[in-house]
Amino acid sequence: MTGIDHPCSFHDLPVFTLPEPGDDRPWPATLPTPDAIAWRLESTWEGPEFAAVWRHFLTAVDPAQVRALVIGPWWQDDYSSLAPVVELITSDAARFPALRALFLADVVGEECEVSWLQMCDITPVLRAFPRLEELVVRGGGSGLNEETLELHPVRHEALKALRFESGGLPGHVVRAVGACELPALERLEVWLGSQWYAGDATVADMAPLLSGGNFPRLRHLGLQNSEIQDEIAVAVASAPVVAQLESLSLSMGTLSDAGGLALLEGQPLTHLDSLDLHHHYLSDEVMDRFKELSERDDVHVHLDEADDWDPDDEDDSRYVAVSE
Repeated sequence: MTGIDHPCSFHDLPVFTLPEPGDDRPWPATLPTPDAIAWRLESTWEGPEFAAVWRHFLTAVDPAQVRALVIGPWWQDDYSSLAPVVELITSDAARFPALRALFLADVVGEECEVSWLQMCDITPVLRAFPRLEELVVRGGGSGLNEETLELHPVRHEALKALRFESGGLPGHVVRAVGACELPALERLEVWLGSQWYAGDATVADMAPLLSGGNFPRLRHLGLQNSEIQDEIAVAVASAPVVAQLESLSLSMGTLSDAGGLALLEGQPLTHLDSLDLHHHYLSDEVMDRFKELSERDDVHVHLDEADDWDPDDEDDSRYVAVSE
């Protein structure tokens, strides 16, 4: 799971992992105040089941003050569906009136590959927490199991930031995002991934995202980690949403000169503060043109190249940053 790490902070709060039940450290001296951190909950291989961790959390911390939650590994022996975790969280939603941020599946490669995560329908989260401002979901689909990520179109008045981190995001999830009504949304990041891991979204699926119609306050858009990054760049080059953005990311994918030139020759990008293209496959000549854009128009362009790529390789071995 290259490129994925545990966050040190979430929703501008430091992340603190709650000690599991049975931990012999003194209580409550080891615990921060409930609203000062993002609480991370996990069920380790030799520890109690997640349901026990959840019950322990509700008694050890005043849930009414909790502002942010991070959910780590939740299984015991075999990788299991996230659905029971979502059910626990949503069934107790009334006990979390201050919750503004939720990170589902903060899991790294040493714990489980992103394509092995057994996901579920996350729509109940948005329905149960109408004041939620930030939602991050790691995991998507896989050809190895049927427990894939699902989302149904909803209207949510408060959500400001939505991010999907996936090695393969199903097209139906992308279409559902585009069909949602999110009038407060300011940041949207979508890691599309590889077709080998159910990343089958097309540019047509992204059309509502590119129109900007449902997201009038959107200021950052990331369409990232895609095997069709060139096609996306061509569409972005004339997309209406770009005019309202402050930052744009087409990073982590297979962007080559075809997509890079489309961006350079399309609508103006000079109003952007930041253009993130890192992990790309651009030639030196095209990179120089982006550097000129940066120097001339004060647009910060992130141009770190993909690792271990030989531009003279006739096999064109381009790859996305996060897949399995």
